[in-house]
Amino acid sequence: MAVDIKGRLSEYFVSIIPVDKEKIISLLEKPSNPGFGDYAIPCFEMAKEKKKRPDELAKELSSRFEGNEIIVRAEARGAYLNLFINRSYFTGEVVKEISRKGFLGLSKKGKNKTVVMDYSSPNIAKPFGIGHLRSTVIGNSLKKIFSFLGYRVIGINHIGDWGTQFGKLITAFKKWGNDDSLKHDPINYLYDLYVQFHRESEKDPSLEDVAREWFNLLEKKDSEATLIWKKFRDLSIEEFRRIYHRLGVEFEHYTGESFYSDMLDSTVEKVQASKITEVSEDALIVPLDDMPPAMLRKKDGSTLYLTRDIAAVLYRKERYNFDLALYVVGSPQMLHFRQLFKVLEKMGIKWGSQCHHIPFGQIRFEDQSMSTRKGNIIFLEEVMDKAVGLASKIIDEKSPHIDNKMDVAEAVGVGSIIFNDLRNSRIKDITFNWNEVLNFNGETGVYLQYTHARISSLLEKYSQKAGGVSYDDSLQFGEEGYDIAILLNDFEDTILKSAQDFEPSIIARYLLELASAFNTFYNAHRVITEDEGISRTRALVVLCVQKVLKTGLELLGIKVVEEM
Repeated sequence: MAVDIKGRLSEYFVSIIPVDKEKIISLLEKPSNPGFGDYAIPCFEMAKEKKKRPDELAKELSSRFEGNEIIVRAEARGAYLNLFINRSYFTGEVVKEISRKGFLGLSKKGKNKTVVMDYSSPNIAKPFGIGHLRSTVIGNSLKKIFSFLGYRVIGINHIGDWGTQFGKLITAFKKWGNDDSLKHDPINYLYDLYVQFHRESEKDPSLEDVAREWFNLLEKKDSEATLIWKKFRDLSIEEFRRIYHRLGVEFEHYTGESFYSDMLDSTVEKVQASKITEVSEDALIVPLDDMPPAMLRKKDGSTLYLTRDIAAVLYRKERYNFDLALYVVGSPQMLHFRQLFKVLEKMGIKWGSQCHHIPFGQIRFEDQSMSTRKGNIIFLEEVMDKAVGLASKIIDEKSPHIDNKMDVAEAVGVGSIIFNDLRNSRIKDITFNWNEVLNFNGETGVYLQYTHARISSLLEKYSQKAGGVSYDDSLQFGEEGYDIAILLNDFEDTILKSAQDFEPSIIARYLLELASAFNTFYNAHRVITEDEGISRTRALVVLCVQKVLKTGLELLGIKVVEEM
């Protein structure tokens, strides 16, 4: 676990002055001016209790502190008691904790708890567009964060494999398609057929009726319709798995909308049994107080996306008995999830409060729209290929000698795309800018990977000279590593905060701050010196930075590299 600096300060404080420890912890704050100390305690409340002036009490208290391993000195500044802590001591304590134990304490936070995560969810028979990138990488990072905290995490890819669009695709395939072209390039071919259907249906609207009939047959489990649909689904999932492999993403289940089709009648019956439904214009709805009604069945008897989501969450609770159910789905679907959770509440389901929508903003790519209907979708793989190609050129220029250049370029290029998505608050829209994404000096994944590689090289040189780097209690740390040590000590709280807020950007921003602090330290202090004691302590600080950077990048779903 992290070093409890405030806890240790408060323990020493209460050993001198009889006051509640938790009260002191709540009062401890960092002065705005570093020259005023490392921590400060406002004396207003304590002075009121003791019937003294705050400045008088602060001065009295400062005289009772003597320098020790925790506090070097205390000074009164107006109504504040300013504490100057033993920076060398705390640097050593943080380094000892991280270098020896790592972050094992965090793995118990989610013990015996289960998180079900619904994310990515592309549509079958369509190329993986960049529009699905955000759900995929945010969901993947949250999955890694909760797994790191000891939760059992079930990743579900709720793929879009049901609905009237598949009637359209079957119609297009029957009318214009052939098996040879399908086998040669299945996803792009199906996508072209889908675009062709919409182009032709504008000229001949009767095609829409044919498509509805094919989907009706599919719902009735017609053998021909089912066989064609299953072929489309299997080919699509095979393609998705290849893309996910490049992104370092894995799912426990690919259970899309079709998986729940046999549960829809019983689901509607369960909702009706709670006596919250009514019929409106021949449609079955659930009236909701503060939002539009939730429709369960249309007047023609067909179900909706909401019906299938109700079936899915009931199934998931029964199957996995989750403690948290997370839906990583874009912000345009906020109303949908409000309706879903409200229906659960009206049904009297108490565990509905365990369900959370994790919304996110859109991604804009050089001002191009992303419409699958009109055929100008931006393919994610094309973006990844371009990033890897650009990374390869940069590596050729900067480090032509390194081994496995293509593996490094793949990690750097794909990692740059992931980090570009995760560095900002998820609710914000993102504009994709190539000049920013692959900048070695900007707030980028490349900058972090380069910093990690730089540290790896430095530690390798130190190990060659000293035979390795390890902690022992005889080491005396200097003050120069204190700023980094304090940041390192914040890592565990950063992970917990990221999980609490479902916000990977908290880790991403932290890593940028840590990398900046390391580079400042590295530029000001030589690590490998003639003094073995100084070299070893500085190398240990650097080793801890490497551990945190590596762990943090992996929690974001980014592969680290040892050289670049």
